[in-house]
Amino acid sequence: MIEIIDLHKSFAGKEVLKGIDLQINEGETLAIIGRSGCGKSVLLKHIVALLFPDKGDVKIEGKSILNLDEKSLYKIRTQFGFLFQGAALFDSMTVEENVGLPLVENDNSISKIDIDKAVAEKLELVGLPGIQKLKPAELSGGMRKRVGLARALIANPKYILYDEPTTGLDPIMSDSIDQLIKDLSDKLNVTSIVVTHDMYSVKKVADKIAMIHNGRIYYSGTPDEVHNSSDKTIQEFINRTGF
Repeated sequence: MIEIIDLHKSFAGKEVLKGIDLQINEGETLAIIGRSGCGKSVLLKHIVALLFPDKGDVKIEGKSILNLDEKSLYKIRTQFGFLFQGAALFDSMTVEENVGLPLVENDNSISKIDIDKAVAEKLELVGLPGIQKLKPAELSGGMRKRVGLARALIANPKYILYDEPTTGLDPIMSDSIDQLIKDLSDKLNVTSIVVTHDMYSVKKVADKIAMIHNGRIYYSGTPDEVHNSSDKTIQEFINRTGF
């Protein structure tokens, strides 16, 4: 379980997060929604301590990740896979090298044979078998997202964080990525957090939705509860996004 408690964060004097309180239960897929610039990605980065709050706390399985020494923080981070908004692949590396990078960097005891086997398994899992020797420039946008996801999965994480996983993709490929997120959640029983502005994705993948508005969690509920809400702010957001 992940607990976010009274989280505050400012940049250059502008307060972005103004007291976020949120709980993500084990095995759940949570979608975080809200207008552009509301702090969705900022919140995601706090969960894996890529950013640290001005005030508040983040707890993973009851343990605060703030003020940890480097070794303890590293151990917690190994439980997370992170799919960045643009996939964040290294153009100079092959697919095989990109996907296996976390194992190469973080586990000196693993052999090249075992890394190659793990890479092949994860590429198979995301529906891209046999592309190990290709470079990112040879891949479509959807394929790059899938390779990024294979890399996020390579260390068998307990939690997967998705930052705008369908941004820049056509509707058919977006639907394919949504289905993959849902299938992985069901198959691997991982806890997933999806930051997105794509309400069609939300409807398909989320067990629960949390809406950020004015720096706080404005509303939390199931997709049906959000869709049927009579709240004016929520309805305006729904009408704008076509949910």
